[in-house]
Amino acid sequence: MSKRGKRYEEIAKAVDREKLYTPAEAVELVKKMATAKFDETIEVAMKLGVDPRHADQQVRGTVVLPNGTGKSVRVAVFAKGEHAQEAEAAGADIVGAEDLVEKVQNGFLDFDVSVATPDMMGMVGRLGRVLGPRGLMPNPKAGTVTFEVGKAVEELKAGKIEYRVDRAAGMHVPIGKASFSSRALLGNLRALLDAVLKARPAAAKGQYLRKVAISSTMGPGVKISPQEVVSILTEKE
Repeated sequence: MSKRGKRYEEIAKAVDREKLYTPAEAVELVKKMATAKFDETIEVAMKLGVDPRHADQQVRGTVVLPNGTGKSVRVAVFAKGEHAQEAEAAGADIVGAEDLVEKVQNGFLDFDVSVATPDMMGMVGRLGRVLGPRGLMPNPKAGTVTFEVGKAVEELKAGKIEYRVDRAAGMHVPIGKASFSSRALLGNLRALLDAVLKARPAAAKGQYLRKVAISSTMGPGVKISPQEVVSILTEKE
């Protein structure tokens, strides 16, 4: 196991490992500990009471964070004709059809997310081995295979993110930057938790939200009481 640096060990002293914090307390503490020389990303980690080995216990979806992610997202769109024009008007960074497919096949991957119209998926499907491992493949469940390309691009630019449970029933999702206000981070956290709770599979048994914690890129995790999640979803902005 690698040894933690002096900086990490020092800031970690501020965290009570035995305590389950309220969402507001956790956000304030994580922001305070984000002392790196760059604007650290704030991430939420969750443990869910599901068995991802079963198809009826998958948890996956998208949510538009009301305060964005703090990251500039480069969007590539595979579309033709009017849909291509719509994507360009909405602010897509790269738009193309056969030409873009060929470009990606030749190694072009200078984008963070891709969108495709359904009629383009026959060609885009050939890029599965390239885009799939990098999480860049358009997917209907993520809303990135659609004829409403303008809306998709606008949402992605505004802070739409995908959440998905992993094989260990865990989930890791960014909710903003350390430079965000506490209110903005709490707003994003509220939106994410609301979406994940609403995505609970009918087959899930027992406690659904087992563990919740937030952390910055270079900081320690701060545990949040799952019971306190209800309060953050019911309180007003």
